[in-house]
Amino acid sequence: MLPALYLLPVTLGDTALESVLPSYNKEVIADIRHFIVEDVRSARRFLKKVDREIDIDALTFYPLNKHTSAEDISGYLKPLLEGKPMGVISEAGCPAVADPGADVVAIAQRKNLKVVPLVGPSSIILSVMASGFNGQSFAFHGYLPIEPDERAKKLKSLEQRVYAEHQTQLFIETPYRNNKMAEDILRNCRLQTKLCIAANITCEGEYIKTKTVKEWQGKVPDLSKIPCIFLLYK
Repeated sequence: MLPALYLLPVTLGDTALESVLPSYNKEVIADIRHFIVEDVRSARRFLKKVDREIDIDALTFYPLNKHTSAEDISGYLKPLLEGKPMGVISEAGCPAVADPGADVVAIAQRKNLKVVPLVGPSSIILSVMASGFNGQSFAFHGYLPIEPDERAKKLKSLEQRVYAEHQTQLFIETPYRNNKMAEDILRNCRLQTKLCIAANITCEGEYIKTKTVKEWQGKVPDLSKIPCIFLLYK
């Protein structure tokens, strides 16, 4: 197997692997013994889902999160420098996209190491596809400010970009605050602005709907505690 840093997508929820991941991914995973992961527990669970016979105890896991130092991350790549393939696994979706995995990929690129992204589900791309919004120009902003005034200012700023740049704006919220986010969007955005709510993408109960802010008034479903992404456009 070619020594490289393999970026290994995982399911976005409790979804059947065969519905979102190519069989080739399983073949790659079978040959990797060193994994850089956002969360060790969820990574072990995912690998067991891929192959029930896998010997988890024979694998080495390197935790990667916002607290991991650049020095530690650089050290994680030692097996790859020695010619062994390595994998990067995030908690959900594609590693290195809105994910700390980007840090290790940047270091691998600087060291001129081969990086191989594998196919898998990305809530960002899937939500843009299903929204009916501009797919040629869009921006993902991650989490918006929590403080009410700052959040309102940010929402209005993103909405302005929609109209000025004809650009789709995407953002997320902590699942237990989704309902509050929906309320804030409806309170601060223009009635004619379109909002797409994409929840539980690729999972049971998937919900993706696009309506104007006016049409959403009083009709937003309960979004509490489910993965959700919000998109704005005109």
